[in-house]
Amino acid sequence: MTVPPFTEESARAKVQAAEDAWNTRDPRRVSLAYTPDSVWRNRDEFVTGREEIVGFLTRKWARELDYALRKELWAFTADRIAVRFQYEWSDAAGGWWRSYGNELWEFDASGLMRRREASINDLPIAAGERRIFGPRGEDERGVPVPLA
Repeated sequence: MTVPPFTEESARAKVQAAEDAWNTRDPRRVSLAYTPDSVWRNRDEFVTGREEIVGFLTRKWARELDYALRKELWAFTADRIAVRFQYEWSDAAGGWWRSYGNELWEFDASGLMRRREASINDLPIAAGERRIFGPRGEDERGVPVPLA
């Protein structure tokens, strides 16, 4: 596991590991990257602890179908990382969405995330406008996420 203090290389690895885990859409697996008492703000929802994280992600991925995510390192310090991201998903009615956001992460000494704050905006898109199709392939690693 990548632990603080972060270098640019280790921060990028942490971001890619997070992207890879979230793209599994496995709430239990994703929750293991967080401290047992991790605190989140996701949009207007506040979550504390791994069990609440699992519940939150279970609800999220039941609603956000075909979820596929891209994250990009924005900045880092010794124990914090800022990320920008985009993900695409479909809803139960068959509509497509692209969600844009920024996250602020804070880690403990063992490399587990103890705090996550996410601000996210959703934009309806046509199916033909999609550009994220499943997890990132090896040839896409390190490729920046387009702004719009």
